Amino acid sequence: MDNYLINILGPTAIGKTALSIKIARHFQTEIISADSRQFFKEMRIGTAVPENEELEAAPHHFIQHISIEDTYSVGDFEREALAKLEKLFLQHKAVVMAGGSGLYVKAINEGLNEFPEVDPAIRQNLNEHLEKDGIDWLQKKLFVLDPEYYKTADVQNPHRLIRALEICIETGKPFSTYLNQDKPERNFKSIQVGLTADREIIYDRINRRVDIMIKNGLVEEARKLYSRKDLNALNTVGYKELFQYFEGNTDLEMAISEIKKNTRRFAKRQLTWFRKDENIKWFNYDDPVENMIEYLEKQINT
Repeated sequence: MDNYLINILGPTAIGKTALSIKIARHFQTEIISADSRQFFKEMRIGTAVPENEELEAAPHHFIQHISIEDTYSVGDFEREALAKLEKLFLQHKAVVMAGGSGLYVKAINEGLNEFPEVDPAIRQNLNEHLEKDGIDWLQKKLFVLDPEYYKTADVQNPHRLIRALEICIETGKPFSTYLNQDKPERNFKSIQVGLTADREIIYDRINRRVDIMIKNGLVEEARKLYSRKDLNALNTVGYKELFQYFEGNTDLEMAISEIKKNTRRFAKRQLTWFRKDENIKWFNYDDPVENMIEYLEKQINT
């Protein structure tokens, strides 16, 4: 394979955007964003969309290209991003992909499993149980229907629980049986670079980023979106906490504190996901970029 997809991975606020731009400029190539919340054009501040000068420093794709009103799945992203990569590889030997949405990264590198269509009524019923009975009900249900998947699932993520349960209920088979299908071939080799740091540093970077978001107008951005708060895209850290503030359920200081806390939890889940992948070469967030480029050059030229 003569084509290489350079994946820049890691938790939120670790510095993936800055690194991906430096690497893209070194290889004179372009960047695919695999951050599933930066896709939405209405959510600029709360998703830390790269600044204009960053976007101009290297060509970016899949940044603010759809609306929160659009239905857009990881399958849609897989199809569109692979088509874009096919075109980019005609011009570049290597392309950079950056993002912390593990499932979206997996879709591009390995392909998604083929799941059957599900009756929307099943999903609606599960969402009603979540609202009425809480996440515990979903967790117990999954443990009964698919104890194998329960062992490895992110059981604190209601969307993942509902996705697994709706497949179990629709098909009468465990969700895990759909996870062992043959993956499609890719016409590129994947190189994965992960950025990490001590937990205290990651948490401090997150806290400071949230403060910057607030200063840059996150509250005002969220207020403009409040009337559409029930859209799936807006069930996102940074917005849902402010919606609680708008509804009088908390004060602003507490809402900001919750954003920081929930973002820290999200970063922990990201690291848990990525650390399961033995193919990721980890670097400390403040390692010289030259070290990472040297590693990439060796991978590409051997």
